Parts: sequence; C-alpha cells; structure tokens
Amino acid sequence: MLKRKAKPVVVEAETDEESGGGLMEIVSTVLWALGIAFVLRTFLFQPFTIPSASMYPGLVEGDYIITSKYSVGYGKHAAEPLPFPDVDGRLLGRGPKRGDVVVFRPEGVNYNFIKRVVGLPGDRMQMIDGLLHINGSPVSAETLRTEAYVHIVEGVERGTETAEVIRETLTPGDDPHIIYNTSDNDSGDNTSVFTVPAGHYFMMGDNRDHSGDSRYPVRGGRLGISGTGYVPAENIIGRAEFILLSVDHDFRLFNPLSWGNMRGSRFFKRID
Repeated sequence: MLKRKAKPVVVEAETDEESGGGLMEIVSTVLWALGIAFVLRTFLFQPFTIPSASMYPGLVEGDYIITSKYSVGYGKHAAEPLPFPDVDGRLLGRGPKRGDVVVFRPEGVNYNFIKRVVGLPGDRMQMIDGLLHINGSPVSAETLRTEAYVHIVEGVERGTETAEVIRETLTPGDDPHIIYNTSDNDSGDNTSVFTVPAGHYFMMGDNRDHSGDSRYPVRGGRLGISGTGYVPAENIIGRAEFILLSVDHDFRLFNPLSWGNMRGSRFFKRID
C-alpha cells in the first residue's frame, strides 16, 4: 500500500511592511500607557513617600501615600516636572479644609512637605504653652497617655524619645486626630500671633516639637527645622488620602531577604 506523500509546509516570510506594523503597534501601546499614567498623575492621584518624623504618629518614615489632586484643585506644581498653566490661586480650586493633611511646596524650596492645615486665610494663630490657639480660643486637646518611640530621620535613628499622645480637635464637631508632644520648652511652644494672609494657609506637623512648619520662616536644608512660612494656595499639590504601603528603613526592593521589613498593618490605611 502506497503512503500519500505529505505536502510541504510553506512558511511565508514576514514582510518589512508587516514587521513595521507590529513595531508601530507596540510603540502606540506604550505611548497610550504613558499618556494615561501622565493624566492620572497630573489630574487625579500622585504618590509620595514620607521621609521624616514630622507627622508622627499618624505618618511615619517609610510610608508610601497616595494624594488626590482633584479634591483641592490644581496649582502651579500640579504637573511637575512639566510646567502647568499659571493661574491665580488654583484651577478648579476648592481649597483644603482645616484638618486636612496636604502635600505642598513652600516658596523658594525645591522639595515637598507634608503637614496638616490648621489655619485658613484670615485666621489668627498662636501657640501658648504648647497648646494651639485659633482666633484667640484654645483648641480641644486631651492627653491620652505617654509612649516611647524611636525617632528616625532619613533612615538614621536619632534615639528613643517619650511623647505625650494627645487627641486634638481643631474645631468643635470636627473629627479629632492624634498629635505628639515631646517637649515643654521647644521654641515653637510659645509664639507671637500669626495672621494668615489672604490666599495662604498655616501648616503644622503632628509631631509638634519635631516639625519645621508655618511657625518658622522658610530656610534651606532637609534635616533639622526648616520652616515653611505661610503656604500660598497655588503651592498645594494634593490632599493625602491613604497609606498604600509602608516599609522599614532596612527594606530593599531587590533584596528578597529584606521583604519581611514591610509593615503589613499599615497597608491601605486611611489618613485622618
């Protein structure tokens, strides 16, 4: 019995035109992905990392946070490193509320800060014996306990400190937040009256004695006290919404042995 001879399989060579079409499809996909990422980062959300202890205990060094831009409108730093249209104040600006935690850039400084909005335009702000006063009235501050914590700055342990844990309410009826008080004789515990100019905000860190904020003028340097002064509305970048993930300073992305240094209990934690 004769076997039928199989027909040879003919493989057609890819033409230059088809090869070029595949390459263009890949390039198009990449450009679309980059464009979508740019739009999301510019107009909706932007990630930041926490580099210092100025917002303890709510935010600690190694937290990766997500900020929303649409919630406070768009200022001149909205699209960095690309320029954004110069607007008077903020584009679609709703303005942050008292108590919001926001990321911003002080005038004359090339890096970002994160603090809590405590003073609105026109407010009179003053610290008296470590207690914040707004328009002549002290805020509600309830001491809950004392606790020890390791003070870390830029990955360097600066020693163990003991802090008073205080529940602070800026305005009656608002949600409270927790602050740290580590000293009764800090330079920021007693101040003159600050009157917040129109179109500006007064910021303070929750770790009151380790925060360079609106109590101090703008000064250079990333370590130590570097003040922010009054913060123009257009310099606010976004409102901090939640902690995406958090890692210890020994964490290294490309070292699997360090992956155990992730703080799982802080993942997807809402920022109050």
